[in-house]
Amino acid sequence: MNIVFLGGTETVTGSKFLLESGTTKVLIDCGLFQGYKWLRKRNWEALPIDIDALDAVVLTHSHLDHSGYIPRLYQQGYRGPVYTHAATRDLCGILLPDSGHIQEEDARFLGRHKLSKHENPEPLYDRQTAEECLTLFEQVNFGEVFTVGDIRIRFQPAGHILGAASIIVEAEGKRIGFSGDVGRFEDILMYPPAPLPALDLLLLESTYGDRRHAETDTWEELARIVNETVNNGGVLMVPSFAVGRAQALQHMLAKLMDEGRIPTLPIFLDSPMAIDVSGIYHQYADQHRLSDADCARMMKAVTYTHSVEQSKALAELNYPHIIIAGSGMISGGRILHHMKRLLPGHRNTLLLTGHQAGGTRGARLLAGDKSIKIHGEYYPCKARLAKLDGLSGHGDYLDLERWLKSSELKPGTSIQLVHGEPEAADRLRLYLQDNAGFTVDVAQYRSILRV
Repeated sequence: MNIVFLGGTETVTGSKFLLESGTTKVLIDCGLFQGYKWLRKRNWEALPIDIDALDAVVLTHSHLDHSGYIPRLYQQGYRGPVYTHAATRDLCGILLPDSGHIQEEDARFLGRHKLSKHENPEPLYDRQTAEECLTLFEQVNFGEVFTVGDIRIRFQPAGHILGAASIIVEAEGKRIGFSGDVGRFEDILMYPPAPLPALDLLLLESTYGDRRHAETDTWEELARIVNETVNNGGVLMVPSFAVGRAQALQHMLAKLMDEGRIPTLPIFLDSPMAIDVSGIYHQYADQHRLSDADCARMMKAVTYTHSVEQSKALAELNYPHIIIAGSGMISGGRILHHMKRLLPGHRNTLLLTGHQAGGTRGARLLAGDKSIKIHGEYYPCKARLAKLDGLSGHGDYLDLERWLKSSELKPGTSIQLVHGEPEAADRLRLYLQDNAGFTVDVAQYRSILRV
């Protein structure tokens, strides 16, 4: 077998791994490149594969850096199946059309304000294409074995977010694992990742390969940030990923208010996508840790702002409140409009709650930029910048080590590190070689590995 690394290498975005057996070609994940402009330009390049010869796409989970290129693949003529878990299918039913809509809106904005070098800027794909590609999705349950050509495939829970899976494939006498994004053992929402079977090769994510999650009390830290913002008479802005992070934040804030650790104040979930995703979390209650009482508390404490008019009305509030809105890396969504209005105010707080990929607005703010470009204009960042490190859905390097050691992997098992920035991947390579006894390399973009 061959594996061609078409994305998710030397970066945390664009995951795409082409698996080729003697008779079958399967694409594991089909993600968008995000962050730096030079990375995003890859989304416009044709994949170096024969679309007509591709037998299937197999999807680990719904985040756009793993699923967001599927509409583009459909646009290029792909009509084969996309195999994934039912929860991932349902989440993609929200995320992919929203991605198409945002790209349409961005293209229109650039054209209207003459901010593009193209006279008529086009979206990478539109909402209609994203909706049409959903007809290709086919449901697979955890533990269910299915075949594509001469390749046997099964999914197992990876934690991380709803529906997230590690993928185990077998062909030509070899067994290969694709980790997907691996969750934490002590996650607020999700259960731990299931142990792996013995493998000949593992493609392992390395997003947090050079970091440990903060040992501080995440609940106490969030309460402190809220209370300080309220005492300043300001507004707390929370850019948030729609899947996982928005649900965890709602749960935590509602519980902190219920326990009297923060004052009772308005919380607005200003993201139609995150609102819909929250409903899906309720549908798959067996897959996460939240009880019915937890879900009921969230619904009572948080106001959902569906329409643009409701979102704009938040500008009329002149007392402390909390706004949770997409996107998590401030790459788009309604949070941009709130930031244009609230960033210049020194009483307000912008709270980042997850990894900020290089090239994103979130990364530039963390690096110390004092102004940020939104919709072609620069806005001063006089608001307080805060970061909450304990909410990531990715396991850190100790979580990954614990997962690997709890699995049936033998010493010397070959590991290729993917889905990580260069420093994170190389640090994890050294750590796993020195402490876990595996043979570890860092995958390179467009390289081909013979298994």
